[in-house]
Amino acid sequence: MNFAATGMLIRKARERAGLTQAEVARRLGMSRATISRLENGVAEELGVRKLSLACDLVGLELAIRPRGEPAAEGASEDSRVQPREAPGKTDASPANPRRDDWSFF
Repeated sequence: MNFAATGMLIRKARERAGLTQAEVARRLGMSRATISRLENGVAEELGVRKLSLACDLVGLELAIRPRGEPAAEGASEDSRVQPREAPGKTDASPANPRRDDWSFF
């Protein structure tokens, strides 16, 4: 997962949604500094659920696929975090995925 590119997409989506870092942080129960680190690609151990919630809030979708498989049709190979039409929640994830077995897009 390219954390810098993911963070940039989250920032752009947040700005398009007209939200401040402070408002996103409040809604997610996180600190503004954590949102800043996420957007700058340097958040340490944020966790998939929190990342997914942040994406949902700004209209993005976090998806998982086995490494090496092509991206979904119409998915951008550069960004790998895709905009979605309606925010929602997804709880489908392996119990303990190994970093070398799964990648996010």
